[in-house]
Amino acid sequence: MTLDLAHFTPWESLAGGLLLGLAAAMFILLNGRVVGISGIIGGLVRPRPGDAGWRLAFLAGMLVAPTVWSLFALPAAARIAAGPTLLVAAGLLVGWGARFGSGCTSGHGVCGLSRLSPRSLVATLAFMGTGFGAVFVLRHVAG
Repeated sequence: MTLDLAHFTPWESLAGGLLLGLAAAMFILLNGRVVGISGIIGGLVRPRPGDAGWRLAFLAGMLVAPTVWSLFALPAAARIAAGPTLLVAAGLLVGWGARFGSGCTSGHGVCGLSRLSPRSLVATLAFMGTGFGAVFVLRHVAG
């Protein structure tokens, strides 16, 4: 295994992780809810009265943040080594997995693990193990 130093972004990654952790901590302290994008989007499908505003604001922040970041740093070059069919299939599988696992990687991996949730530990191990396995099969077995 080699480290791709041309695309190694430790400071940007650290800043993103710190911001995500801060946002998750503020969200649970201020709202009493864990941050999980699948739950936030899912709540927009069948919104409760007065519940859509904060969800839309959260999603808007996710869309605006990269634009603001690009004012201070060059955006990373996107490298997608998959075709549209594989991307759609992967997205559907991730969506199904998040629904099946009662949460997504951000809900379980960031918020659940920080609360020492055993269910989130199992879910995160399943997400990560499946991802590792898929990459190994697609890159080393299937070629």
